[in-house]
Amino acid sequence: MDFETFNLGKVALQSGATLQDMKLAYKTYGTLNAARDNAIVYPTFYSGTHAHNEWLIGEQMALDPRRYFIIVPNMFGNGVSSSPSNHPQPYDRARFPHVTLYDNVKMQHRLVTEHFGIERLKMVTGWSMGAMQAYHWASMYPQMVERLLPLCGSARCSRHNFVFLEGLKAPLLIDPAWQDGFYDKPPVRGMRAAARVFAGWGFSQAFLRQKLDIEALGFGSLEDFIMNFWEGDFLTKDANNVLAMIWSWQYGDIAANPLFNGDFDRALGSITAKAIVMPGRTDLYFPPEDSAYEVSKMSNAELRPIESIWGHFAGGPVANPVDVKFIDQAARELLES
Repeated sequence: MDFETFNLGKVALQSGATLQDMKLAYKTYGTLNAARDNAIVYPTFYSGTHAHNEWLIGEQMALDPRRYFIIVPNMFGNGVSSSPSNHPQPYDRARFPHVTLYDNVKMQHRLVTEHFGIERLKMVTGWSMGAMQAYHWASMYPQMVERLLPLCGSARCSRHNFVFLEGLKAPLLIDPAWQDGFYDKPPVRGMRAAARVFAGWGFSQAFLRQKLDIEALGFGSLEDFIMNFWEGDFLTKDANNVLAMIWSWQYGDIAANPLFNGDFDRALGSITAKAIVMPGRTDLYFPPEDSAYEVSKMSNAELRPIESIWGHFAGGPVANPVDVKFIDQAARELLES
């Protein structure tokens, strides 16, 4: 086991449900210094674990564990932290309650403050749903977050994004093997179909037009790419976990909590962290237009799009070296500012 677990005990969620013995899995990189002022929080993304975040961490990179203490908390529902697949009855499998990103960040805050005794964070960053959590951190705890670096994400799920995710859910729910979430055998047909829905969205039209699935990623054909990259990944997941994280994504909104009561502009205005907001120019999930609006409502933020045809994955773990270097340079600039 390459991670640690923070036992949260009994947790009251935004949904009204109470989870007994809730657990937050995390991994750290580097050493917390004596002043406890060198910490970075880097939440995971949809269906990813701490291991999938390691592409942005390393010696000679901005997130250098020789210099910083990097905390990677696993999102609830990802199969490592408390999830439908690992939580005991009565909230097991399809009965696992809805968990918001607000819930996630509240529990991450407990890890950071109660377990590590950290009062200030050098930076919070993340890709995709990790970026959505980073926005939550900066709005919920502005006095704590010094710098913010969201990669290919947004402060709330847009209506268009919501509709895309409805299309992702549908194949699972109509698979006869689904059994309302209490399946004995995984709903393989539904998972394969969901993967093919996802396959049309992760990379841009230009990426496929230029056949980078073959030329850059090394697949033998478009069908090979869909089978290996998309279906191959989805078939390693638990279907209830997939749906739990989709719900958290769809209802991700930094204003949907008692702090802001739905006032999105006020939530954005509460962010005081120095920010570089980095959408992907060709991202079909989180387009730059949404990020531009968010930056316009933040007091100390710069919009710096990733000029790439790699779509959503311009800012993620399979990004090409050019995009990784561009992101790393921004992280370095932000941390040294």
